[in-house]
Amino acid sequence: MLKKMEILKVKDGILMEVHVKPQSKNFKIKADNILIVFCTQSPVKGKANRELIRELSKIFGKKVEIVSGCQSKRKRILVKDIMEKEMREILTVAKE
Repeated sequence: MLKKMEILKVKDGILMEVHVKPQSKNFKIKADNILIVFCTQSPVKGKANRELIRELSKIFGKKVEIVSGCQSKRKRILVKDIMEKEMREILTVAKE
């Protein structure tokens, strides 16, 4: 079951949980109660993780790291040097 999106302010930026759906037709994000990221790559040899980092870095314009869940569909990511208000504004624009 997917729970409500949690955004946690930490020293380096914002920590949040995402749910990844690999092998989707197009890369897109859906940000309602939880951040769902549809990746086009398969979850083999870290391809979906690399796509996730690359595309979220473009969307936020900041460095993105996977903190935990590298082998899971549920991941914790760190978006460095971003404020919560800025992140929420970007997610509002980016959601489908």
